[in-house]
Amino acid sequence: MSTRELITGGRQWLGRTPSAGRWLARLAQALAFAASGVVAFLLRFDLRIPESAQEHLLAGLWIWLTVKCGLFAVAGLDRGWWRYVSVHDLAGLLFGNLAASIVAAGALLAVAPPGFPRSIYFLDFILSCVATAGLRVMARLATEAARQHAGSLGRRTLIYGAGAAGQALLRETRLNPSLGYEPVGFIDDDPSKAGARIQGLAVLGPGTGLAGIARRRGVETVLIASPSATGAQMKEILSRCHEAGVTFKTVPSLAEALAGRPTQIREVAVEDLLGRSAIELDQHAICAKLTGQTVLVTGAAGSIGSELCRQIAAFGPALILGLDTAETGLFHLERELRERFPSAAFCPVVGSIRDRRRLAEVFRTHRPHVVYHAAAYKHVPMMESHLIEAVENNILGTRNVALAAIDSGVSDFVMISTDKAVNPTNIMGATKRVAELLIRTLDTPTTFISVRFGNVLGSNGSVVPLFREQIARGGPVTVTHPEMRRYFMTIPEAAQLVLQASTMGKGGEIFVLDMGEPVKIADLARNMILLSGLRPGQDIRIEFTGLRPGEKLFEELRLNDEDALPTYHPKIRIFAGAEPGSGHMMAAAETMERLIAQRDAARLVLALKEIAPEYNPSAHVLRQIVDEPVEIGESLTRLAEAVDAAPRRIRSGSGVTIVK
Repeated sequence: MSTRELITGGRQWLGRTPSAGRWLARLAQALAFAASGVVAFLLRFDLRIPESAQEHLLAGLWIWLTVKCGLFAVAGLDRGWWRYVSVHDLAGLLFGNLAASIVAAGALLAVAPPGFPRSIYFLDFILSCVATAGLRVMARLATEAARQHAGSLGRRTLIYGAGAAGQALLRETRLNPSLGYEPVGFIDDDPSKAGARIQGLAVLGPGTGLAGIARRRGVETVLIASPSATGAQMKEILSRCHEAGVTFKTVPSLAEALAGRPTQIREVAVEDLLGRSAIELDQHAICAKLTGQTVLVTGAAGSIGSELCRQIAAFGPALILGLDTAETGLFHLERELRERFPSAAFCPVVGSIRDRRRLAEVFRTHRPHVVYHAAAYKHVPMMESHLIEAVENNILGTRNVALAAIDSGVSDFVMISTDKAVNPTNIMGATKRVAELLIRTLDTPTTFISVRFGNVLGSNGSVVPLFREQIARGGPVTVTHPEMRRYFMTIPEAAQLVLQASTMGKGGEIFVLDMGEPVKIADLARNMILLSGLRPGQDIRIEFTGLRPGEKLFEELRLNDEDALPTYHPKIRIFAGAEPGSGHMMAAAETMERLIAQRDAARLVLALKEIAPEYNPSAHVLRQIVDEPVEIGESLTRLAEAVDAAPRRIRSGSGVTIVK
């Protein structure tokens, strides 16, 4: 029988009899204690134990085995997995042996025959430490040697990063040969590590030499162990891997680890290229806001709403109410939350924010303390063709939820807004801007705030899932304009900062999340093609289609008359600006409701413009609000003749500015 077969057979036997391995370890440990005592006596008496000391030896063995085995069992030092022993475990053994030796010494002084050699106490302690630690180290070395032998047919691999993450990754690949990796060395850009040997593997050079090293060593895969790398650094590593012609994977970032996500080796994701750092939250403030409270999330089946439910569940609320019209999404969310957070009560609520009677029923039945309002129509080009529906949902729906919250005595109301509300050029942005102003002017005991941020990676209908789908089909990947830029953040990051901002509001604030630097959409497309193992422009073509209705090249984060004020959190700021009166906004909402009932899109656009003068309707919207297709300028002239308080001055362009 070969060594490999012997090891495999023994492992299978121990797997079928889990207690057998534990008792085998206890027996080995007891023998180590006995051997330590005998060797201590041999050393004390120059390798020949006199008859006069044999009685002392027998008494010592009886006491040591009883006390040490008992204390190690009570302290759990005999139940560890020896093949995973670490420095922390060895430190525990040191203190365990010290405590056991002290107790045994007390027992020996009490019951052992007179004249017990005092030097034996010290010798036995030292030898016990060496023996118990040695057993565990030998078990680990033997296991790793067997697994390296068993996994020697894995893919030849370089580990990019020789820091703590890289060393942990090397240990994992050695302990788990089923992963199928055979590390042959490290790559690290720190020149001080060049030539160093870590756990027997050499640091072969910096990333600039990756292609040559991979060719000489026959490397097939690179495992990226740089969880603190910035987005630019990850892009550079990605480029080097493609140049070397090797596949690549990575280990989770600190943000993922803190969020409790799986820590196994995974594919490099587009989120890694953003280089978003882990968020430090004021856990105590969020707990004080949410723990033991009933929390309502509108739009709960959406990307942001569902993530808010997940994040809220971790803070121990009394009940989470998830309101949405999408019953399938609510069904899947309820099942997920029950599995991940069994102690968190979640109640799916099918209903629309446009239905005031349904909202009143929900608020009257459950009496929520905190409301996170994430329900909204958000797709810019689609809303340009459905402006009445956008106003009804995003503005009147927000008003409905806000009034229901006031009537039921809600403590805090947080509305999710968007950077498209800044100098909007589309209906979606204009409706969110009006919604911001609407809740900002409400003067009630309920604290109303808005949280504004940009695009969220991977959200439903966003550009990332679209690009993935296009790449899977073989292309082309469609980008509207080579210079289009957008702010991005991850879904968990957005939800965490929303929760943090909700603890800061005094009433009426617009909180803006730090979005970092804007990302060029064309670069995002190229990087996603590279992440798929393909070459942009060769395997997958990028096609520029032109701006869609309501789109602009660059998004903004604040209006010209808004001042940015800092908060105690480095990633959250407050924007303060002029605000209309409460009565004016509620009257405007009632006017919009009447115009929606009349399906009067033309006057509805003018009403939006009156409330948010910075809104510039797109040509696509203007063409919809006339009876026949005519030039933009003429369309506005006809509209001016048909509507009281008509515009006095018109400027045509990609957007149109109406000035009274």
